[in-house]
Amino acid sequence: MNKPLVGALLTVLFLGVGIAPAAATTVGGPAAATEPATTTSPAAADARAKAVTFAGTVALSNCSGSVVRTPSSLPGDPALVLSNGHCLETGFPDPGEVVLNKSSTRTFTLLNAAGSGVGTLRASKIAYGTMTDTDVSLYQLTRTYAQIESSYGIKALELAASHPVAGTAITVASGYWKRTYSCSIDGFAYRLKEGSWTWKDSVRYTSACQTIGGTSGSPVIDDATGKVVAVNNTGNEDGQRCTDNNPCEVGENGTVTVRQGINYAQQTYGIVPCIGSGSRIDLNRSGCALPKP
Repeated sequence: MNKPLVGALLTVLFLGVGIAPAAATTVGGPAAATEPATTTSPAAADARAKAVTFAGTVALSNCSGSVVRTPSSLPGDPALVLSNGHCLETGFPDPGEVVLNKSSTRTFTLLNAAGSGVGTLRASKIAYGTMTDTDVSLYQLTRTYAQIESSYGIKALELAASHPVAGTAITVASGYWKRTYSCSIDGFAYRLKEGSWTWKDSVRYTSACQTIGGTSGSPVIDDATGKVVAVNNTGNEDGQRCTDNNPCEVGENGTVTVRQGINYAQQTYGIVPCIGSGSRIDLNRSGCALPKP
């Protein structure tokens, strides 16, 4: 998982050395995943990255995140911060564990378009958190969307309400490092297994997005729409098979594929039906498929 302080700083020191091309190893039969798509040129990636800013992203003590809203959120609703389940201050949730409406006073540094910190936001609770089927956390803040916009001139990022599409140009915006990564959605892993955890229908990046520790929880933004389509969470670092920091893809037929150097995110469109009025997490709403406690 892309967390800081576990090799992250060392990774930064070696960024200038470069990273070898990703290698895919398939175990147990025909490849379960599609062939990697062709990555965009560095010039094209740089041009795209300029269109996506840091406005609305946040830095956590150990991860990245973003202030997010649904298409139906109202200005007076309490604002929500999106990050990973493995970024919770309470530690990694166990497989099958769901954290719901747990009191929290965690703080977040809100960034402007240039990546400068402009203010501190505070949570009132962990509205939702899990590492089962997905890797997501949602914090409810003490301020509303309108109050944040009035104080800082920054609007929340909108969660896309539909499944992302392979080939889409995306930017991963890390508030922790104040750095962006531009690439495309290469495809989707039927199951992504890392250690004790398994995630469903994960987004696989093309190799240009070489995310590192601390980028966990970063919003994955569709360059064309500016909407959040996923939340960055992990990558295969060493080419190992299904171990911590080395997720593997498991196909519908059980085929295991290892892609060293390739990074992943968890889709967020499935969160939208679970958020009701007043930013309330309601796991019984129509269309909500997030795991329940």
